[in-house]
Amino acid sequence: MVSAVDVAVVGTGPNGLAAGVVLARAGLTVELYEGAETLGGGLRTAPLFDSGVVHDLCSAVHPMAAASPFFREFDLAARGVDLLHPEISYAHPLDGGRAALAHRSLAETCARLGADGPRWRRLMGPLLEHSEGVVDLVFTGPRGLPRDPAAALLLAQRLAVHGTRLGAAHFRGEEAAALLTGVAAHAVGRLPSLASGAVALLLGHLAHGTGWPLPRGGSGRIAEVMAQDITAHGGVFHTGQTVESLDQLRHARTVLLDTSPKGFLALAAGRLPRAYARALDRFRYGPGAAKVDFLVSEPIPWADPAVGRAGTVHLGGTRAETVRQETLTARGVRTGEPFVLLVDPAVADPGRALPGKRPVWAYAHVPNGDPTDPYELVRARIERYAPGFGDTVIDHRSTAAADYEAYNPNYVGGDIGSGAMTLYQSLARPAPRLDPYRTPLPGVFLCSSATPPGPGVHGMSGYMAALSALRRCFGIRNAPGLAPTPAPFGNEPAGKCGE
Repeated sequence: MVSAVDVAVVGTGPNGLAAGVVLARAGLTVELYEGAETLGGGLRTAPLFDSGVVHDLCSAVHPMAAASPFFREFDLAARGVDLLHPEISYAHPLDGGRAALAHRSLAETCARLGADGPRWRRLMGPLLEHSEGVVDLVFTGPRGLPRDPAAALLLAQRLAVHGTRLGAAHFRGEEAAALLTGVAAHAVGRLPSLASGAVALLLGHLAHGTGWPLPRGGSGRIAEVMAQDITAHGGVFHTGQTVESLDQLRHARTVLLDTSPKGFLALAAGRLPRAYARALDRFRYGPGAAKVDFLVSEPIPWADPAVGRAGTVHLGGTRAETVRQETLTARGVRTGEPFVLLVDPAVADPGRALPGKRPVWAYAHVPNGDPTDPYELVRARIERYAPGFGDTVIDHRSTAAADYEAYNPNYVGGDIGSGAMTLYQSLARPAPRLDPYRTPLPGVFLCSSATPPGPGVHGMSGYMAALSALRRCFGIRNAPGLAPTPAPFGNEPAGKCGE
């Protein structure tokens, strides 16, 4: 017989782990279930070709983890996670050996953008001055008056330009325009759009602020310390156990699901009210990611050597090329030159490489469910800006978009964002509700990236779902502290959710 617990969390991606941290620290008994043998979801790191060289299996660079309210309080650095900052946050190479570079220093970035330097400063400078307000607004959403009204005004003014076609005329040269558009492409959808504009402004200004860091030793380090905190507060993990029905969790008073809407529909097995089930069934998934992990013999031979100092590289060509490719991909049209995002971890973390062996991580945006092996597409995109790259490849592993769902069921059709980033779905994920984490089933909450604020390693979906569960099911209204050595938490949980 299974012993009763206060909370069961299904899925141990960053949001499931964040929920577990909050609930365990609130004094509840918490069990977490993971279908894979290892924890972490998108935060897994493992050797693929050589025992001494580890690859990040999904996410690799973490601007949101460096900035989000959850991780600011959780304090990764105090827990031994060293976030390493490359000299150049991200680069965007262009034909002819040119490249646009987003240095950590705003001043240096502007100095290298020529006539567009002052425009870049006017765009990013005020956002940096109100960065905490901008971050909090994006991560907590428009569910109340913003704590920093100036940040809300700055975002609104800039979205009116860079979330629309007006942005095409903002910069004079190709470099600055490509630099911003490459960040907008992180929204993985049609360009331009208000959702992609918000992503560009958030990540773009963070490149000059808290940065785009890589955890020393790989992304798995973030999952490790979150799991350690949960265990230290009495939480229990069950790995290699796939939950296929909510019936398996009857011993839990409350359930939090770090799953896609598709996954929730399967777990609920017809129990959901018809209107809510229809809303989940209509939930749109975005384009897929088709990934190639490379083991290479030397640093990438970029035509502009400065690109080799960037932790992240966007391969999309000019603004017009990126807009065209991303929009076609969002429509389900496969193109021969997709947008590719590349990470060379050893740029910031030399310990990730061995003599003559170096990990490189790259994925292309492709139509949802595309079964095509991406190796040749991705290699050709890199070769365009780094001639001779193919000669450095020792080995590679390809993951088609259609196969990504097998790795993580939340990535439906390869959509690593767990839902298309349209304006509507940015505001109403996964269905329009005052509390998007609470479902119509008593005591059942969603905490995945399919809920606000959406994709990224920020922990905020899990954090806010956990706060909702604490308030509604246990009568706990004060959030527990997240710092490594919090004060004792005094709330006593109430009865079963709904009692």
